[in-house]
Amino acid sequence: MVDVVGNRARAAIIRSRRITGLTPGVIAELVAETGPLWHEQHQATLTARFRRRAAGAGAKHKLVFVDRLLATLVHLRHGATHDVLACWSGVDRSTITRAIGEVRPLFAERGWIGRSSSRGGTSGTP
Repeated sequence: MVDVVGNRARAAIIRSRRITGLTPGVIAELVAETGPLWHEQHQATLTARFRRRAAGAGAKHKLVFVDRLLATLVHLRHGATHDVLACWSGVDRSTITRAIGEVRPLFAERGWIGRSSSRGGTSGTP
């Protein structure tokens, strides 16, 4: 996977509670809990259908899981648009849309956010 955001920017986002609304410790717990679930879900998607090439042979993710999680947190906390998050992350808007669409259900399954539409409000935060 390509590390687009960069370690300095990622560390600054994680350290600033104003950006995510969470402490670095809580973010670390979120990564530890949801990261493996996301990876399992991703692997299941890759192997669920007939493929001409081996699973994982195509283009690689441009955002590592931590960056996907942080983009989702910023989106939920501040309502930042996918376009803004894409500019900050150096990726296409569709990459952010896909990332948020993958992480939000992981939060919802645990009751951390409401099950409303991705454009609607939330009933809680992680």
